Amino acid sequence: MNADAISQLIEAGLPGARAQVHSDDGVHFEATVVCEAFAGKLPLARHRLVYATLGERMGGEIHALQITALTPAEAAR
Repeated sequence: MNADAISQLIEAGLPGARAQVHSDDGVHFEATVVCEAFAGKLPLARHRLVYATLGERMGGEIHALQITALTPAEAAR
């Protein structure tokens, strides 16, 4: 699994989302996801939305994922 594939999965699973994913080692990843669907949701709910796009890959192909989940308004600040 690579950062581009993870980004594509997140964007496909969250319509309208923009995901930037980075990794220094191909196992531990950092994602910044901007999506209107996060509006009104607490951080845990936002993370669950992102994890749902990755399914069983979490804990398998993706060992660790640090998520920054923002609405477009939050990202613009």
